Amino acid sequence: MSDASVPAKPPAEFLADGARWRWAEIAFWLAATLPYFVAQDYLQLAGQVLITGLFAMSLDLILGYAGVVSLGHAAFFGLGAYACGVASKWGWGEPITGLLIGGAFAGIVGYGASFIVSRFKGLALIMITLGLNQLVAEAANSAHGLTGGADGLQGVHTWDLLGYFHFDLYGVTAFWYILAVVFACFLLTRRMVHSPFGLALRGIRENSTRMVAIGAANRAHIRKAFVIAAFMAGVAGALLTETTETVSLETLSFQRSADVLVMLILGGVGQLYGGVVGAAIYMVARDRFSDVNPQYWYFWIGLLLIAVVVFLPNGIVGGLKKLGGYLGRAGR
Repeated sequence: MSDASVPAKPPAEFLADGARWRWAEIAFWLAATLPYFVAQDYLQLAGQVLITGLFAMSLDLILGYAGVVSLGHAAFFGLGAYACGVASKWGWGEPITGLLIGGAFAGIVGYGASFIVSRFKGLALIMITLGLNQLVAEAANSAHGLTGGADGLQGVHTWDLLGYFHFDLYGVTAFWYILAVVFACFLLTRRMVHSPFGLALRGIRENSTRMVAIGAANRAHIRKAFVIAAFMAGVAGALLTETTETVSLETLSFQRSADVLVMLILGGVGQLYGGVVGAAIYMVARDRFSDVNPQYWYFWIGLLLIAVVVFLPNGIVGGLKKLGGYLGRAGR
């Protein structure tokens, strides 16, 4: 069980305590700017990590807080990527509105899917989300005239940010743009999980039957969370399109859905920072392991995942929180 359990203290006090910023959180976001100052050769990798972290954060909202298991979350990532890319191909490459287009399109599809998702759980839910992912991927592959099919979407061009900052080859503008968007989405997510809505989601995850008994609208809450998560995933996909100026079917692949789930488990499900931390660890480890052994690097990723699950069942962030709690009690 994650630290996002039902509170032992009064709800108002629990939410106020959770919403209070800690020094560790401030240090985390300051550390996120370090690639620009100390490792500019890795700015593009840092940007990809942040985008993937946002994608993982969107999955954490429904899995870690509402308990909705999804193996098809890449559908919304890909929809956002394609919506932004098609808009750019048709002549609209403004970055900020491109994000809104990608997020809105994914959110609309997510709204339709939420009426199905909110009615199922367990294995049936896993199969439904997986099937949704496959349907969207096949539709994109078939619509060659619109999406480019297996060849990918061509002709994507992103305008200068705010009409002034050019997306340069070194990734400087892209890095700061991505960091700003991810941080804004994080603030939104943080506010939600430390609100009565977030508390209701945790209650649904822990005991949905009891929540119904006290009058909670479980399905309505799950639908809201699912739509917000789809919107955020769409924004992440649009960010990828704008900063790489390309879209491929890989954005809709099952592999992407599986990878983001692995990242979330590594970082910690229901830990708020788990998605970003898990994405950073997974992508850096993949980069290093593939250099050491290009053919069998998945073996080492699997070994890392097993080690985390066995020794840190709440993920790396959960383990660090537990260690911080021990150290705090020992220092008293």
